Amino acid sequence: MSKLNTSNSELDLDRPNIEDYLPSGSIQEPRGKLRLRDLLDISPTLTEAAGAIVDDSFTRCFKSNPPEPWNWNVYLFPLWCLGVVVRYGFLFPLRVLVLTLGWIIFLSCYFPVHTLLKRNDKLRKKLERGLVELICSFFVASWTGVIKYHGPRPSMRPRQVFVANHTSMIDFIVLEQMTAFAVIMQKHPGWVGLLQSTILESLGCIWFNRSESKDRGIVTRKLREHVEGADNNPLLIFPEGTCVNNHYTVMFKKGAFELGCTVCPIAIKYNKIFVDAFWNSRKQSFTMHLLQLMTSWAVVCDVWYLEPQNLKPGETPIEFAERLSQHQCLNAILHAFMTSETKTF
Repeated sequence: MSKLNTSNSELDLDRPNIEDYLPSGSIQEPRGKLRLRDLLDISPTLTEAAGAIVDDSFTRCFKSNPPEPWNWNVYLFPLWCLGVVVRYGFLFPLRVLVLTLGWIIFLSCYFPVHTLLKRNDKLRKKLERGLVELICSFFVASWTGVIKYHGPRPSMRPRQVFVANHTSMIDFIVLEQMTAFAVIMQKHPGWVGLLQSTILESLGCIWFNRSESKDRGIVTRKLREHVEGADNNPLLIFPEGTCVNNHYTVMFKKGAFELGCTVCPIAIKYNKIFVDAFWNSRKQSFTMHLLQLMTSWAVVCDVWYLEPQNLKPGETPIEFAERLSQHQCLNAILHAFMTSETKTF
């Protein structure tokens, strides 16, 4: 019964209030005249139809539903205050210390390896991959990440590309701590951009600027060259092209599906029991997003490596992309916890 109530409350959050969209005159008309509000009350079907028109389902993909308030009485409020003290006064400083220690270890090893082993390219790349996986593990530890991986781990093979749903930039960190992927990613400013142009460059990552139209052809050529190399790191692409709230998937862009190689889907599902991992870049910087994760109790996540897929005879890249974005297993995983997630402090 509690699961059913949770599901109903989540649906209520998504359901629009029709009265907010009605003209004021339709509500304040004098008695005796038929009002639009009365017309909608005649049939629940009409109400649902009007709600479907008002509420664009596509916008739900980018909306983060706030957790239901639970610290509303005198018994629970002291527990919430205690939780705030523990998270900000004890866990957060400890996590900052862990992350700082990780950066010290990483930088003290990475730059000597990168500069002294240039003549031994194979050994240098192997050590750099291990160090990147190490610093990503420190990042996950700084959130007290509880991550379970399901399925066979990715391997270095030619003519394959991995695609994953995209909720936040931490998706890359979650996947990278297990396997050193080369990722295609938008060029970011600030400290993230510095890491892209220095450390992540050694993994064979590919960057682009959305404002540069000529980047499309350059990126396509680099993608084709990368997937042909047997010794290159596995290529990871987030084909949605933007962060989605982890309840839905949007249509995959066709770039990853016109390379003529095997596509290996990855499903990432975050449990919002402690924190919502969805990053809305319009409302929050990535630094503030990381601070939000580091001041939560934990980040709980499941990662599924799904069965590889290939282009079917007569299928276009656009149809291939649509088939993968509507993959039955992928969508089942994303909706698996919608009714089972519970709210806590």
